[in-house]
Amino acid sequence: MTGISAEAEGTVQRLREGMAGGVLSFPLTSFHSDGGLDLDSYRAYLTGQLAAAQAPGAVFPACGTGEFFSLDEDEYREVVRVTVEVAAGRLPVVAGIGYGWAQARRFARIAEEAGADALLVLPHYLVAAPQDGLVEQLRRIASGTTLPLIAYQRGQVAFTAEGLRRIAGIPTVIGLKDGHSDLDRLQRLTLAAPDGFLFFNGASTAEIQARAYATVGVPAYSSAVHAFAPEIANAFFTALRTDDHTTTTKLLRDFYVPLVELRDQVPGYAVSLIKAAARLRNLPVGPVRAPLTDPTQTDLASLERILDTGLALVGAH
Repeated sequence: MTGISAEAEGTVQRLREGMAGGVLSFPLTSFHSDGGLDLDSYRAYLTGQLAAAQAPGAVFPACGTGEFFSLDEDEYREVVRVTVEVAAGRLPVVAGIGYGWAQARRFARIAEEAGADALLVLPHYLVAAPQDGLVEQLRRIASGTTLPLIAYQRGQVAFTAEGLRRIAGIPTVIGLKDGHSDLDRLQRLTLAAPDGFLFFNGASTAEIQARAYATVGVPAYSSAVHAFAPEIANAFFTALRTDDHTTTTKLLRDFYVPLVELRDQVPGYAVSLIKAAARLRNLPVGPVRAPLTDPTQTDLASLERILDTGLALVGAH
């Protein structure tokens, strides 16, 4: 890629290597039972998640799974700082930023000061916008930070091929996370992108669609499952990359699909179930913050059965 600093180019290369070698991990943020930020527990949790045997290709703190939307600026600073310390340069740290461009730039400055390597620009708040506005949003954020940016299209953010060309022309915009799962549109975007532009599958429970995304040239994906069962996430990744169709099909049928079916029953379970599954494994993550709610006892029992099945399938039970 041209037009970016040598340091940013190094980050792009590290991300490319990480995306080829492992899942992209979106860790949970630990809270006390009263909702306060629990940094000691977060450090312990993240240390386990990034241990050599479980290590992902990159780590994305304070994003959707990490409840970015519920963190104030001071809490956000501490979450990113601790993530950078625990990662210790072993893998890229990509912090989430969001809201309108002015607030996103504030979070970007905080993340940069805390040592993040790059930023994931979460969809802006509430309003729909034309392509000119989506491009200008990224331009304004980019003008306030030296860190590389990955755009995230989901909800009200969806780029056309021409919009993609324009954001790729912003020197520090290095990639796109896709949450729409519109493979026709995504294929057009990959064809419109310059060489070296990064793409990854950011659908909820991305493993469900990982094989389909790979057919349009987007094999890399984020994994919420890594946040509570890296053994399952890594086993699926390995099976997918080695064309072990028996294992991928078994995991999809007996673990991932039941998990998604349970997730889809209640709004917010895309995060709440992940956190509950982590607690079932005695990981120190605490509850979710409002407006999310923790799962019911009935749903927890279903989740435990699904988790037990997944762990048994990969020999981790």
